[in-house]
Amino acid sequence: MTHHLNIPLQGKHGKPILTDVCYTKNNLLKPIIIFCHGYKGFKDWGAWNLMGEAFAKAGYFFIKFNFSHNGGTPEQPIDFPDLEAFGQNNYTKELDDLQSVIDWITNSTDYNTEVNTNNISLIGHSRGGGIVTIKAEEDPRITSVISLAGVSDYASRMSSGHALTQWKTNGVEYVVNGRTKQNMPHYYQFFEDFKAHENRLNIERATSQLKIPHLIIHGDNDSSVKIEEAYNLHQWNPDSKLKIIAGANHVFETSHPWNQDQLSIQLQEVVNTVLDFLK
Repeated sequence: MTHHLNIPLQGKHGKPILTDVCYTKNNLLKPIIIFCHGYKGFKDWGAWNLMGEAFAKAGYFFIKFNFSHNGGTPEQPIDFPDLEAFGQNNYTKELDDLQSVIDWITNSTDYNTEVNTNNISLIGHSRGGGIVTIKAEEDPRITSVISLAGVSDYASRMSSGHALTQWKTNGVEYVVNGRTKQNMPHYYQFFEDFKAHENRLNIERATSQLKIPHLIIHGDNDSSVKIEEAYNLHQWNPDSKLKIIAGANHVFETSHPWNQDQLSIQLQEVVNTVLDFLK
């Protein structure tokens, strides 16, 4: 198993996109899976490394990365030393970062004997589920897309009414990270960027226009993103496949740090479901 970790890609937004690849080096052209983390997420969270290895063992070229403005740094890619960057993040930056990763692997000379650039699947967790769905609809290079505990709507997650007025007045609002106890800023640019690109960032629009295989996976014990959002996605694209994982929470019964050498039963079921779907 070959691992190359923390490869810094130059994106469009001045900060590196730290990228990991995991694959079996054998000069066979392997289908590509690109994984996008969610809100307050990062590529090294919990069991994502083990998940990547499972896909690599099954014959895929697995890529995961940190969004450039997720709050991590090259020196400290886990957790959030760069809260200023976190505050300057937005959905269109994440879409640009994902495009940079796709561009990089499709044009890579380092891995051109290992990757089949005509077979690229995207997996997005949580907020990343919306990002991969939008990208899959607009980028013809993507051959299938998987929403993993994915959100169905960004607008409803925005502050509104008095809170929105306060946000505009103050220029920033804060969210507490339950795990690190940091006060994480969101600058008002996040809302402005969303309004400026509202049609592009409409997950219902993207989902209903998908022309490629689409898998929706959700746990029935998810308290972060309600299971109704998975049903919404499935309704908007009746050709999609919906898989409910029994007894699974938002992170499929894993946690950070994940010190076990195997996946949870629920995350293993996710991997099996994805592999069946991609066959």
